Amino acid sequence: MPGPRRSLPEPTLARLPVYQRIAVEFDRRDRGIILDSTTLGRLAGVAPATVRRDLSYLGALGTRGAGYDPATLVSQIDEVLGRSTVLDVAVIGMGNLGRALVNSSNFLGGVASLTALYDSDPSVIGTSIAGVPVSDIAAGIASVPMAVICTPPEVAQEVADQLVAAGTHAILNFAPIVITVPLGVAVRYVDFSIELQILAYQLMNGTGPLGGGVLHTLGITPPVRRPGS
Repeated sequence: MPGPRRSLPEPTLARLPVYQRIAVEFDRRDRGIILDSTTLGRLAGVAPATVRRDLSYLGALGTRGAGYDPATLVSQIDEVLGRSTVLDVAVIGMGNLGRALVNSSNFLGGVASLTALYDSDPSVIGTSIAGVPVSDIAAGIASVPMAVICTPPEVAQEVADQLVAAGTHAILNFAPIVITVPLGVAVRYVDFSIELQILAYQLMNGTGPLGGGVLHTLGITPPVRRPGS
């Protein structure tokens, strides 16, 4: 029987999916490549020591001085993040953003199953988006463990209250407003305007990872190969 998992610090939890995306791209391009902490850190925008510390939560993974096998890294991160369990998720708000998210092939990330959509617009209620019917939020919200709020900010708190009352314990909030939830309910925020402000600051002040993102950098990175390959 495996022992209990070590609790992941919040910064580590945020970085593990980034490492995984890098490993997926390396594995897709060349299965003979070995990733070292220096390369992972440069592409993720963190120090090699931070990479090694983060990946230590995965258990015995890499070989000192040799690096990490990308395919193994992908599967180990999946295991630690609990991606073997698929959770039901509802999306509230079928405006432009909600529709774009639901129709995106990468939206669920392999960790969730879209089971319900809600809106208050009579012209949208009863239609189907991505094969899922849109229900009237005024008629109530079904119990789901996770939900995504894509509503205007003035109704986001009311929607959050409905979700909590229905038994939702994890909310991803795209509405540009801070919502209040009781203890035991996790909330994460996605605000594009804030991200643009941060990018603008980095651009004007010469800070941040301005050398290129993962996909750009991967195209010019010399591969590290296994001995004898």
